[in-house]
Amino acid sequence: MDAAKLGVDPEQVHRILKDVAERAARVLAEFAQKHVANSVTAAVSDELGIARAYMGLYARLLGNPYLLASATANLMLDYARLVQASWLRLMGMPVTPVVEPAQNDSRFKDEDWNSNFLFDFVKQSYLITARHIQHTVGSVEGLPAEAQKKVAFFTRQYVDALAPSNFVLTNPQVLRETVATGGQNLLRGLANLLADIEKGEGQLRVSMTDESAFELGRNVATTPGKVVYQTDLMQLLQYAPATSEVLRRPLVIIPPWINKYYILDLRPQNSFIRWAVEQGHTVFVLSWVNPDARLAQKGFDEYLREGPLAALEAVERATGEREVNFIGYCLGGTLLGCTLAYLAAHKERRAASATFFASLLDFSAPGELGVFIDEAQVEALERRMKERGYLEGSEMATTFNLLRANDLIWSFVINNYLLGKDPFPFDLLFWNSDATRMPARMHSFYLRNMYLGNRLAVPGGIELLGTPIDLGRVTVPAYFISTVEDHIAPWKTTYRGARLLGGPVRFVLGGSGHIAGIVNPPSARKYHHWTNDALPESPDEWFAGAMQHPGSWWPDWQRWVEHHGGGERVPARTPGDRGLAVLEDAPGSYAKLRLGPRRPVS
Repeated sequence: MDAAKLGVDPEQVHRILKDVAERAARVLAEFAQKHVANSVTAAVSDELGIARAYMGLYARLLGNPYLLASATANLMLDYARLVQASWLRLMGMPVTPVVEPAQNDSRFKDEDWNSNFLFDFVKQSYLITARHIQHTVGSVEGLPAEAQKKVAFFTRQYVDALAPSNFVLTNPQVLRETVATGGQNLLRGLANLLADIEKGEGQLRVSMTDESAFELGRNVATTPGKVVYQTDLMQLLQYAPATSEVLRRPLVIIPPWINKYYILDLRPQNSFIRWAVEQGHTVFVLSWVNPDARLAQKGFDEYLREGPLAALEAVERATGEREVNFIGYCLGGTLLGCTLAYLAAHKERRAASATFFASLLDFSAPGELGVFIDEAQVEALERRMKERGYLEGSEMATTFNLLRANDLIWSFVINNYLLGKDPFPFDLLFWNSDATRMPARMHSFYLRNMYLGNRLAVPGGIELLGTPIDLGRVTVPAYFISTVEDHIAPWKTTYRGARLLGGPVRFVLGGSGHIAGIVNPPSARKYHHWTNDALPESPDEWFAGAMQHPGSWWPDWQRWVEHHGGGERVPARTPGDRGLAVLEDAPGSYAKLRLGPRRPVS
């Protein structure tokens, strides 16, 4: 049967094949030229320590034949139950599934996974196998804690990769699309795959959104403001007022430099920055530079000096106020804690209140991120950073994506490569793909002193600008907002950090995760948040005594900051109307700099 009878346009097929052939030749040539030697070296050195961890696992499994036999017997028993239930269903009898996917598992949402006998069998067979594999490796005793974490994490990656939804013949949606288009979806998918390898300059960089659909200052990061000050490391943005009077004390936001600040200013309806302006805050935000090799020697000291400390002086010139209300988000919150401890050591009261968005001060239990941070991996990372002068942002982004591989990797593999569709324009994923680099010296200090040594939690454990840092000397009223599903800053660990401070602390727990739980405007009416006026020693004890409230935590924070940070109002301030001149419009040139992987420094 020819292509026309199948409803397939031969010319379109020819164009796709031609494009695929040209891309494939170019990508393979570049890959062979640039990456084969590096790949072999990385494989031999086992920088992640995966091989060592699994060798230990196999040794202990072989040394415990009872565990292996028991696991095999239980797996066969569940398979037998599945076969029996499937035969009964085939004969028209009602049966209860042997196993069902989790409620939040979007891989099996297509109706055919339940209604079609064959796909239901494939789905349940996979879920049974996945459950038993993970249970077996989790039951092995005697492995070092770090090895156990690696085995559990990478076993999950392996199991997720083998899901039937990731293959053409075992995904009903993909199979229907393949039949309907005569396979053109797979050809388009191959073209998309090669385009993503090209975009990653030889490494696969899965497209999550249509990046051409967004432009900073046009449809994201649109809150009116100006750049009023800058250093080598940051531009200081001041936002135009939306009210005739504003709170006397300015609000200074320190975002993480792992990503760009405009996660807090995506669209008008979910912009925390715009909402804060509308509440009467004079909002200043640090927009961090996207560094190259020229900033390789900028360390944590420089991020403190050229970041929040420089911002304090600039804000005073712009408003006349010495005291501010601070916010730090994620790594920006870690830097905020250091800033407050530095100021306390020098007996300078420059902050009226401090708010920590999903921020770690204690790194004793960093969650699954710890899988990627041990002495061997940090040494290997330092070698790579020494060659380039920085950590490539795409490498950090890949690590974060692996923490939620089904949502942030495999769903796009299915959409882009199997269904052959273009990714949907989504502002949050546009921001997520806008990765930033980190200077080698700073990142090495951060990994070694925070994650490996947990020295920030020890009074005087680190020194910044020649000053011992002691969080216990921070007496500024503090507000901690963490989120219950956070996979980057686990809330029970952020709770430990909150108890390190020496002043009054309000701890609040939001719904959802690291981003959605923070960027949760009241108008969305989503999720819940929990509050507890006490701060007992245990996070579980705190949660047991907490009260649940519907919707966003933003109004609770606004009441708190007006109480602790000062509710006095003064005439509104316009950027550039006092001691600082306007340099350019927000979002500023630092935020607009978008770098691809391994792009040479000009």
